[in-house]
Amino acid sequence: MDQEQEQKLRDELVSLQQKHRALDEEIAELEAVGAHNQLLIKRFKKEKLAIKDRIHAIEDQLTPDIIA
Repeated sequence: MDQEQEQKLRDELVSLQQKHRALDEEIAELEAVGAHNQLLIKRFKKEKLAIKDRIHAIEDQLTPDIIA
């Protein structure tokens, strides 16, 4: 992987981490006010999980394999 590809992955990683935090805050706010829109909360949680999976995939790409 060249430096340009690595930088793109790192930029995407930062962006995804920010989106993950924002969704976490949004979910917490909706739950705190007792929002009755459980469908919206469920959708946010599903999106948050998908983002988390993508974050882990990027982190795996950025972490070099270590041969023991």
